[in-house]
Amino acid sequence: MPDLNLDCARSNMVKQQIQPWDVLDSQVLEVMGSIPRDRFVPPNYRNLAFAAIEIPIGHGQTTMFPMVEGRMLQALALNSTDTVLEVGTGSGLVTALLARLAKHVYSVEIHGDFLGSAQERLNALGISNVTLEQGDAAMGWERHAPYDVIVLTGSVPELSDALLRDLRPEGRLFAVVGEPPVMEACLISRIGENAYAREDIFETVLPPLMNASPPRRFVF
Repeated sequence: MPDLNLDCARSNMVKQQIQPWDVLDSQVLEVMGSIPRDRFVPPNYRNLAFAAIEIPIGHGQTTMFPMVEGRMLQALALNSTDTVLEVGTGSGLVTALLARLAKHVYSVEIHGDFLGSAQERLNALGISNVTLEQGDAAMGWERHAPYDVIVLTGSVPELSDALLRDLRPEGRLFAVVGEPPVMEACLISRIGENAYAREDIFETVLPPLMNASPPRRFVF
């Protein structure tokens, strides 16, 4: 597909997918329209990079729907002073979006091959306010805490208390919580030392985050 067609597809994605999902923040729309999503998917999916589908990227993971990314960014209300923890780098697509809106992004990924390719893509776009680290942050990542914002790019049955403690006061956390077929995209805000507020934003389904804690169940 010629680059002109990709530009058109990018514009259509914003106008036909993201805006109709009540994403009206001009800064979010500008960033989503400027990131070349086609560079963050496998070559055989390049022509579908701007479609309303989840594209497989390996290790059982997929990209998010563009409208989910837009609603997530709008709900987080990122600003240029925010330090962000991203749990699950994947292809680096969400990393790039976060980096364009925040001061610095610490992105943690279990799979080393994801990190290498994500770093190359970020470098090619001149995005330097990102630190990629290999590890398991499903239960928290204290190394650079506290964070203004935490983003989980995979779903979890329930939220880890350790992740919540990694939030700075007045910090925000985005996660998709639950188990198929019922999952809620939610925004958690830290409103006190041990107090949090939860807002359920919309229903969606995401592949699970590796090593996320299983839900507590009653045993009879």
